[in-house]
Amino acid sequence: MTQNIASMIDHTLLKADATKEQIVKLVNEAKEYSFASVCVNPTWVKTAAEMLADTPNVKVCTVIGFPLGATTSETKAFETTNAIENGANEIDMVINIGALKGNQDELVEKDIRSVVEAAKGKALVKVIIETCLLTDAEKIKACQLAVKAGADYVKTSTGFSTGGATVEDIRLMRQTVGPNIGVKASGGVRSREDALAMIEAGATRIGASSGVAICNGEVSNSQY
Repeated sequence: MTQNIASMIDHTLLKADATKEQIVKLVNEAKEYSFASVCVNPTWVKTAAEMLADTPNVKVCTVIGFPLGATTSETKAFETTNAIENGANEIDMVINIGALKGNQDELVEKDIRSVVEAAKGKALVKVIIETCLLTDAEKIKACQLAVKAGADYVKTSTGFSTGGATVEDIRLMRQTVGPNIGVKASGGVRSREDALAMIEAGATRIGASSGVAICNGEVSNSQY
C-alpha cells in the first residue's frame, strides 16, 4: 500500500522562503519514494525538471495564479506556457474565486479555459477551487465549470487560505465531476490515515508536503 499511496502523492513545497537546497531535497525524496510528482513554484520548475530528466515516472507540477487566483486570464496563460517551456508536466491553477462568488460564471470558465488551452497536449491541468472559501453550491458550480472548460482534475485547496481538504468536500467534488475527472485533495493531509480517508472518498491524487511521513506511517505537523 505504501507504493500505491506514493504513486498518488504530489510531493509539495510551495512556501515563499523555500531554498534551492530544500527543493533539491524534495526532488530526491520524490525519486526515492516514486511520488506522482513534485509540486513547486514556477521559479523552481527548471531545477526540478533537470533533476528528474532520468526519472520519467515522477512528473514536475507547478502552480499558476497562486495562491489567490486573482491575476488575469492572460497572465495565467502566459505563466502556463512559460512553466511548460521550463519542463512542467502538470499545472495546478487557482480559479478567480471572487468572480465565482460574484456569479461571473463566464469569466470563471474563460479563466480556466485559458490555462487548459495553453497546456493542451503538453500538460495536465488541475483546477484549485479553494473549497474553504466556498459554499457547497459554489463548490458544485466551480467543479462544473472546470469540467466544462476541459480540465483534467479539480483540486480542493492551495493550502494557504483558511483551511484545507476535507473528506466531505472530496465526496461532493467526486459526486459532481463523475468518475472520469481526477480529484485532488490538498492542504492538511498529514498522515496515512488522512490520505486513505481522502482516497476512499474519491480522491485520485493527494497534494502534501508530508509525503514521506505518509508513506512511513508517521504523522507530520506540516500545514500543507
